[in-house]
Amino acid sequence: MPDQHVVNHVSFREPWHAGYDPQHTSTYWCGSAAEEETGVARGSKMNGPHWRRVLAMLGNADARTAYAQIVLGAAPNDVLPDVKEQRRQRAIAGLLESGLVQRQASGGLVAGEAIFRDLLAQQPRRQPRTGLDRFMRLGRIETYPANLAERRALLARIATETIAPGEKLTERQVNERLLSYTDDVVLLRRYMVDFGVLQRTPSGSSYSLAE
Repeated sequence: MPDQHVVNHVSFREPWHAGYDPQHTSTYWCGSAAEEETGVARGSKMNGPHWRRVLAMLGNADARTAYAQIVLGAAPNDVLPDVKEQRRQRAIAGLLESGLVQRQASGGLVAGEAIFRDLLAQQPRRQPRTGLDRFMRLGRIETYPANLAERRALLARIATETIAPGEKLTERQVNERLLSYTDDVVLLRRYMVDFGVLQRTPSGSSYSLAE
């Protein structure tokens, strides 16, 4: 079993602790901090290249320096020559475990050529947007629907998300709330009034949801 210090102290300051079990070089252990962030139970394993492992290694000075030296062709004995042997071996072991580095049959170390390509290949493909989400991007209006029914539906959704029933707002307050959806708040506010989802007093001093 991995040492308790290894399991319970997962951090980007000491990435070799974030999963490196010296007795199980093919196992990546997740501890308490990782559990809180990822929901992975303690002792679970992640097989193959994993972006958290890679970032953990690149976030540590020893591992990052060792990786740079290996990329530049340093021999194993020339990697981190100025640090203690235990730290040196720990950094190398972490790089091997993460997949950033591979050991050749001759004993040499080389930077893995496929690691970043493999990580990118693991990313889920973006699902096509449907419904009113087709006209939004990152919570903001990307384009207004050409179809008038869809445009009104989009405006009504934004109106109900920004203004509570019975709430009365000044023009400035309406603009402030609509700013999270578009930079052109004047156009959006006018559309909402024209399409009947937002009503304005004759003086223009107050706005509220249409009844």
